[in-house]
Amino acid sequence: MTHLPAIPPRVRLPEQQREELNKIETREWIDSLAYVLADGGRKRSAELLEALDAWAYDRGVPIEYKQSTPYINTISSGRQPEYPGDMELERRIRNIIRWNAVVMVIRANKASDGIGGHLASYASSAELLEVGFNHFFRGLDAGKDRDLVFFQGHISPGIYSRSFLEGRFDEGHLNRFRRELSSEGAGLSSYPHPWLMPDYWEFPTVSMGLGPLQAIYQARFMKYLENRGLKEKGSGKVWAFMGDGEMDEPQSVGGIRFAAYENLDNLIFVLNANLQRLDGPVRANSKVIQEFEALFRGAGWNVIKVVWGGKWDELLTKEGSSLIIQRFEKMVDGESQRYAAFGAKELREQFFNTPELQQLIAEWQDDDLAQLNRGGHDVQKVYAAYKAATEHQGSPTVIITRTVKGYGLGESAEARNVAHQVKKLDFDAMKALRDLLEIPLTDEQVEHLEFYHPGPDSPEVKYVQAQREKLGGFVPARRVEYPHPTVPDGKFYEEFSAGSGDRQVSTTMAAVTIMSKLLRDKQIGKYIVPIVPDEARTFGMDALVPRVGIYSPRGQTYTPVDSGSLMYYKEAVDGQMLEEGITEDGAMASWIAAGTAYAHFGVPTIPFFMLYSMFGMQRVGDLVWAAADQRARGFILGATAGRTTLAGEGLQHQDGNSHLQAYVVPNLKTYDPAFAYELAVIFESGIQRMFVDGIDEFYYVTVDNENEHQPAMPEDHERVREGIIRGMYLFQPAQVETGKGAGRKAPLRAQLLASGPAMGAAQEAVELLRKYGVVADLWSVTSYKELHQDALLTQRWNMLHPTEEAKVSYVAGQLDEKTAPGVLVSVSDYVKLGADGLNGHLSRKLWTLGTDGFGRSEARAELRDFFEVDAKHVVLATLYALKTEGKLGGEVVAQAIAELGIDPEREAPVFR
Repeated sequence: MTHLPAIPPRVRLPEQQREELNKIETREWIDSLAYVLADGGRKRSAELLEALDAWAYDRGVPIEYKQSTPYINTISSGRQPEYPGDMELERRIRNIIRWNAVVMVIRANKASDGIGGHLASYASSAELLEVGFNHFFRGLDAGKDRDLVFFQGHISPGIYSRSFLEGRFDEGHLNRFRRELSSEGAGLSSYPHPWLMPDYWEFPTVSMGLGPLQAIYQARFMKYLENRGLKEKGSGKVWAFMGDGEMDEPQSVGGIRFAAYENLDNLIFVLNANLQRLDGPVRANSKVIQEFEALFRGAGWNVIKVVWGGKWDELLTKEGSSLIIQRFEKMVDGESQRYAAFGAKELREQFFNTPELQQLIAEWQDDDLAQLNRGGHDVQKVYAAYKAATEHQGSPTVIITRTVKGYGLGESAEARNVAHQVKKLDFDAMKALRDLLEIPLTDEQVEHLEFYHPGPDSPEVKYVQAQREKLGGFVPARRVEYPHPTVPDGKFYEEFSAGSGDRQVSTTMAAVTIMSKLLRDKQIGKYIVPIVPDEARTFGMDALVPRVGIYSPRGQTYTPVDSGSLMYYKEAVDGQMLEEGITEDGAMASWIAAGTAYAHFGVPTIPFFMLYSMFGMQRVGDLVWAAADQRARGFILGATAGRTTLAGEGLQHQDGNSHLQAYVVPNLKTYDPAFAYELAVIFESGIQRMFVDGIDEFYYVTVDNENEHQPAMPEDHERVREGIIRGMYLFQPAQVETGKGAGRKAPLRAQLLASGPAMGAAQEAVELLRKYGVVADLWSVTSYKELHQDALLTQRWNMLHPTEEAKVSYVAGQLDEKTAPGVLVSVSDYVKLGADGLNGHLSRKLWTLGTDGFGRSEARAELRDFFEVDAKHVVLATLYALKTEGKLGGEVVAQAIAELGIDPEREAPVFR
């Protein structure tokens, strides 16, 4: 052990003398560090400080660990690179875009009061965006180096105004902002919506929090494609712009640790900290920028702060600059907002509030103080941060920029609590804005809210076009060009049409088997992307792991504990499966990245995301809508589906509602297959429609975990295949005895409709009904949504063509009374409302059984009895339906209730 020399106690000195000595001592330490910095550089200086920190910590020195750095710019003025653009020309360009963005929103609200739009968000971020547009954002023609940009949703007016200057839009487009149904031509969507503007927007972001999360997984998927050799390696970045108020959404920060773990140095967050959310300050009593810095630094990100504009450098390089830094540290955001709102006088009196601080600005006029701006409005500071971020390696970067909400919009909006809601400015405010932005319009033109365009041959237009050409074309832009894959034909799926023979197989296992076979296909196997949120063994996907590997940018740097087993845990740099851990949101964001790669990278990856159905639609619903908006393609598999198949798990684990939640998404096709061959047909059709025919749709397919003998596909395959896709087909015709006999009475008839896990109860009910003189046809309903949508479209056509022969919907045609006589009864493992939608579209009433209510921990038979969807309740519903039609007496139904052991006084499951 090393023995240190004893340290003599410090001599007691008078307080003032001790204070002076401390200053000298501090100065000497700083001078020593300055020498190391000059001689050894930044790296050596950091090593020395770390060594001192470790030495002090080992000896119990109570150094408070700080994750935030001083409240100043990360990149000092001395380390700023030279700005590469024409700053004066770019200032004029920004001013034109600012003006047109404001005019566009105000004109829209003048034409239709309350149509909406936002002014303040773009006003605060114009410099952040323009530096990117002019010098960083690489477009589609940059090829492997192209960037993906997630624009903050509320700034869309500024993006449209830039496109107007670039020549992509004309005044007509701007006049139709938020008027997409105009008879005069195409309008501009309120926010970034690829569904509505498929050649323009790439990412829907206005549902706050989803942009940051999706950006993380897009950056990860870009690396995934490169490491698997599906995309050429490039230097492309994923940029995500977000507001400080947005960061309160859990999704905004939910994936930041994952981004650092994955070393996503192709990811850049630009956090616009204008210190205000929708109703007022984000953190009035503290500093939100410091909070974010600590959060991201703690998660392993590279953090660059852009807090103060260039005019502050004059003070920060003066002797006594430490006083300014100390004052920064004491300031809170609520105070800072007042300076932005009330200007130089407030700043002079309240910020420079000591004689020492006053002395620093003794010769400054109010005009000088007015130039003490926030860093996010200084293009040199922003450029320096962007350049450093694009050059950084090894971890993701967040650039935290300090701006003013409503910057330049005057007293009615700038830095005011109401800034987000301002949609209009009066004539005087517009004249003041024109003067501030130096827009060459007359008062009369201002009063008429005219747009300003300097002309196609103007220096401003030539500049923006030239800069975009250098960077690979316009942004935003969406272009769908990908090699259409050769997909397997019907022969590929024949084994699933034959049934499982003596083996009992769940539809979950059938889905995994089909996926496994697709992975082996020489044509599309490489495009299949299996995704699972830490449930691979639950769903039987663990067999895929050693074969295709789990993607990891680090590969596998250890020997897994199960390395000697057949299904060992294999991670690989070129692994094909994405095992996302316990995060349905993260896994869904991965699925979206894979499902949109055909548009972003020209790679038609086909994602299969398998998750607990109960933790699916209700948990990731917002992301499902985002997927729909951006035209994602692929399959979401709700595994262990249904309210009664997951025995013993209880209330939260039993899904009876996901199909209802999926129903409302327009381009999401939903299926609840009962058999393996139905799954195969759905997958075959879906792959063909999405990736060959190019239809922008995706699929939610539920599969259960109940092992059963999988039947062979009924004869007449073409009829069955059509029925599977359209929503229903006759699975098992009724066995009606024929022939003449004395007194022989025609049997009572019924049509039983069953789907998914409820098929077994319906099959059993067919046999039980014979005892009561009822013979039943059994139909497999694969999709109530498909049937209902077709019925609605048929109804609409008939209503709009009243003089033409009425069309018949598919479901009405299948259940025509002549060919399918008798009462109609459906049974499902989902809530009754799904099937109930068909009532009103059929020639007679459909009686529905479903699993309305809370789940229970029980075995399957007891659960099905509890929810009244087992065979005996199907029989009861059928007999009662016959009774209501006068074909059966009430005493027969009562007798059946007693014989079947049904308690007529039991409380309904929906209330229990």
